[in-house]
Order: sequence, then C-alpha cells, then structure tokens
Amino acid sequence: MNRDDAKNILLLYRPGSTDDADPQIVEALALVKQDAELARWFGEYCARQEVLRAKFRQIPVPAGLKEQIISEQAAQAKMSVRRNVMVAALAIVAIGASVLVSAQYWPLFAGNAANKNTLANYQNRMIYVATSGYAMSYVTNDLTQIRAYLARNQAPADYTLPATLEKADATGCAIEDWKSAKVSMICFRTGKPLPPGQPGDLWLFVVNRTSVKGAPNTTPPQFIQINRIATAVWAQGDKLYLLGTEGDEQAIQKFL
Repeated sequence: MNRDDAKNILLLYRPGSTDDADPQIVEALALVKQDAELARWFGEYCARQEVLRAKFRQIPVPAGLKEQIISEQAAQAKMSVRRNVMVAALAIVAIGASVLVSAQYWPLFAGNAANKNTLANYQNRMIYVATSGYAMSYVTNDLTQIRAYLARNQAPADYTLPATLEKADATGCAIEDWKSAKVSMICFRTGKPLPPGQPGDLWLFVVNRTSVKGAPNTTPPQFIQINRIATAVWAQGDKLYLLGTEGDEQAIQKFL
C-alpha cells in the first residue's frame, strides 16, 4: 500500500467510530505512523471531519419532526424497502443540505479510475478538498506571509497571481498532496457572506505542471463547471493553476 492508496482508504474513515477494526483501514493507519507527510494530511482530514460534525450539531431539529417521521412511516408501511429508504434520505437532505454540499463531489474521484493521474481527477480532488470543511495550515490575510510559509514547507511558492486576485481578501493557506507532489492551496473571500466557520469561498491551487498528466501548457484559462463550483485552469511557466468558487463562469472570470 502506498501513500495515495492509504488516502483513498482513509477518506472513508470516521474518527471515533469502529472503522479502525477494518483490515484495510488498520493497514492504512499503520502507514500513517511511518509517513510524516501522510500523518500531516490525516491530521487535517480528521480536523475537517470534526468541523463537519460541529456543523451537524448546530442544525436545529424542527418541532414535531419525530412524530412526522413516525406518521409517514406508518402511512408507507406497505411500500417497498427501497421506497422507504428514499423517503428517509430525502427528509435528512431537507434538514442538512447546506452542510452536505461537499458530499456531491465524492463520487467524482472515489474509486480506482480516480486514482489515475489525470487533469480531471486533479481538479475533482482539489475541489472536493475545498468544499469538505478543510482546515487551513496558516491563517493570515498577508499574501507575503502566505508565500513565505509555503516556501518554508517546500510547497510551490514562486507562483504568479492574477492582478485582480492580488487585491482579493486572503484568509490563509494549506498544503495538499497530489501523487506525492505538494499543492499550495491559497484561500480568499469573494466578499459574499459566509456561514460560520467557513474560512473562504475562493480557492487557488498551485502545483508543478509536470505533476499532473495532461496539464495544459498555455496561459488562457479553460473554464469547467464541477457541479455548483466554477473552475478555471491554466498554466504559466512551470506551474499549473486551478481557481474555483461557487457560481458560474462569470463568477470566476472577475478574479482572473
């Protein structure tokens, strides 16, 4: 098992549950103890899970919900098991949809096909990170300090920001992994109101272009919509840039 295999397995791990009894997870956790980079990533992943749990706990339970569910179950008793599961799922989604937005990105990179080093898988993986309650490694609105932090930690720091993005409100940065390569994640705010605990809603990912197979070698951005997230990807020098925010192409163009 290598680092990427362990990450894909640990993305299914729920801290504090009985998941650590699963043989594959046991093997992946053993690798965490031997790999400092994997240990850092796993610590950030567990922190993101705690953020999501905290958000779940903040969701108010509507009055009479229990009685309503019991009543609906009684009315649907003669229907198939599949139909009952769908009704229950819809009820849960109606309560927690705002918290579970990131879950829609999971299928985009889960599975063996997504282990391949492709531009599409890289985009899907980074957008999943941005929308899954990430924890920043360094919190500051100073772009110079962000660049210095990334350089100290051997992450891409010699990047070039678009002029408009230079003026955006930065909130900090994190360091992610892609196929054993470090990815600099720089977080910004678009100016829209944010839910409590959400550090940003505009994310720039920078990685060495040779680390992503199929990466473009031209500067004009390519615009790709990934569910509710608009993304722009472009290359400049030896770096590959990925910018994402919720909305459409117009929402992201003003930061390029």
